[in-house]
Amino acid sequence: MTAQSVDPAVADLAYLWGRLAAVEQRVRRAVEARLAGDPSPDDPFRGLYLTPEAVRRVLDAPRPPGVPPTEDPHLDELAATVPPPGPRLLALARDFHLDRLDVEFLLVAMAPDVDVRFERLYGYLNDDVTRRRATAGLALELCGLPPAGAGRFRFAAGAPLVAGGLVEVREPELPALSRVLRVPDRVVAHLLGDDVPDQETADLARVVTGEPEDGFARRVGEALRSGVGLVHLRDADGDGERVATGALAAAGLDAVVLDVAALVDRERPALDAVVREARLRGAGLVLGPVERLVPERVRLLRAAVALAGDLPLVLHGTQHWDPRWTGRAAVSVPVPPLDADRRSDRWARALTAATGVPPEPELLTVLGGYRIGADEVERAVSVATRLAVLDGRPVAPEHLRAGVRARNGAGLDRLARRVTPSVGWDDLVLPEPTRRQLGELVLRARHRERVLGQWGMRPGGGRGRGVVALFAGESGTGKTMSAEVVAAEIGMELYVVDLSTVVDKYVGETEKNLERIFTEAAGVHGVLLFDEADAVFGKRSEVKDARDRYANVESAYLLQRMESFDGIAVLTTNLRSNVDDAFTRRLDVIAEFPLPDVAQREALWDRCLGPALPRGDDLDLAFCAERFELAGGSIRACAVTAAYLAAAADRPLRMADVITAVHQEYRKLGRLVLENEFGPWLDQGLSRW
Repeated sequence: MTAQSVDPAVADLAYLWGRLAAVEQRVRRAVEARLAGDPSPDDPFRGLYLTPEAVRRVLDAPRPPGVPPTEDPHLDELAATVPPPGPRLLALARDFHLDRLDVEFLLVAMAPDVDVRFERLYGYLNDDVTRRRATAGLALELCGLPPAGAGRFRFAAGAPLVAGGLVEVREPELPALSRVLRVPDRVVAHLLGDDVPDQETADLARVVTGEPEDGFARRVGEALRSGVGLVHLRDADGDGERVATGALAAAGLDAVVLDVAALVDRERPALDAVVREARLRGAGLVLGPVERLVPERVRLLRAAVALAGDLPLVLHGTQHWDPRWTGRAAVSVPVPPLDADRRSDRWARALTAATGVPPEPELLTVLGGYRIGADEVERAVSVATRLAVLDGRPVAPEHLRAGVRARNGAGLDRLARRVTPSVGWDDLVLPEPTRRQLGELVLRARHRERVLGQWGMRPGGGRGRGVVALFAGESGTGKTMSAEVVAAEIGMELYVVDLSTVVDKYVGETEKNLERIFTEAAGVHGVLLFDEADAVFGKRSEVKDARDRYANVESAYLLQRMESFDGIAVLTTNLRSNVDDAFTRRLDVIAEFPLPDVAQREALWDRCLGPALPRGDDLDLAFCAERFELAGGSIRACAVTAAYLAAAADRPLRMADVITAVHQEYRKLGRLVLENEFGPWLDQGLSRW
């Protein structure tokens, strides 16, 4: 075949067949030499191998379509007709650092996989019709090399052919020259023009063709192109994978992205198959977030870096680079965070692509505060559109917020109680100053990315972009419910920290538990609620013994950690004076929750009883509000108790039920039952419990 204007894929395949034709000529010469010294036809073991007549029939049989009769003398010209990087066989040799002899061994080993005639011929040359693949000794013979020469070491475990996963040396229990050589199906398929990864690779990784981006990703791509082989991207917004694939695209490479979850779930993941796939494609590798692997599975990280060799490898995660993770030096760079406008643009593109309608600007203002990556935005929009279909209406803000919450992992659930907000502003009965303070907290939570990030209003000192509020007031005044309303307003879940999982009697354990909570909270979109925060945020005291010193160390740790916190936290306390003054300076919002006045108590009684509970004609909520000075939590407890009494009597709620419930609540609170409070209802219903 001469060089001519042909389809590149056809020319590529023709070049491969031309190289295999040379292998066929060497096999024919070896067979003819063997036939010349073949044993007599009356050999009693003749049935165990091919007869000379059978071998000649194989040699004289028609060749498969497309196989040239002899080696094409114009192969170099034919190779020049294939666009860069040239024929796949030559590109594979370059990417896997094979020399010409390695390529010949590869062709000898793969010949039976593309031409069935080689099976019988190899069986004849092996003196065993069951061994239809080339052995190491046969490969050396066909390439004209002595069996005791240096060529046999091309099949060692560290040689390019074997280490790169191009040739498998089977049956290690046999002598070295008798071991069978096999080319994996994926390698054969690649040389024949197929680019579909095998199942072993697909279970661990996916191939991504990124889009070259301006700015940071392009600069990383230029570094990769210049020979910087290992890059670590430190990002806090979940954009590491997007930046990594964009950087590889800027370097002119596809990306083979490893699935970290699949790696962690497998005891012996096939990393070599993934690295081979990247080399076959001339692609780079992307692995992250690395914190999923360290420290427990750091050996997988080391193995991936070692196998990658000179391949471009981009790691990403939220942690700083630790040189002990690998033996190779890495360039670790922080990923610049996106500003609120670019986040909003990302949401706008995803929503427009999913719904076909550009979103409203007000909606983008709310969504721009979520610090999530491009892939997570698309997943959140996908969940939101499905929820909208179930509701039978267009995509609404609550659908998008539910989509964002759906990405929250379960790590924080082991340390805090997750509460999906189910209340709103209308459920709160609070004085106007407290409502304004809650509104300020919502405003800060929504716009913190712009103010603290884009405008840099909290510079230096490793300060985070968190918002911390203190809710101070007596028990039952609505602090926890207000935190739930705030979480609902900004579209997040509420995580109530369980103090039993935090406070520990052993020195240093409380700080470790708190660090785990803060670390997990950074990966979810939720409001962190420290209920009864006095237990861990109390005042520091004068050091009189070791216990005082360690208690002060705990408070000092919290002071530092709250400044670097990137999330939203709410502390509640029954007595504001119990909280250390140093914490107060670091608070963004302080909301006071006073006891409700008469009008607020009447509204609370009405809302706590609800519209579904049937009410008797003698029910006097104005009397209850005026006489019983109770907080909202106590009023709710009284309402529930009274409802049980009405349910037991199978009748509407009566005033006697309410009085009995209030009497029970007074007993719990340790308050005296006075005639001037209960008035004419003092003796009614008190004998029931």
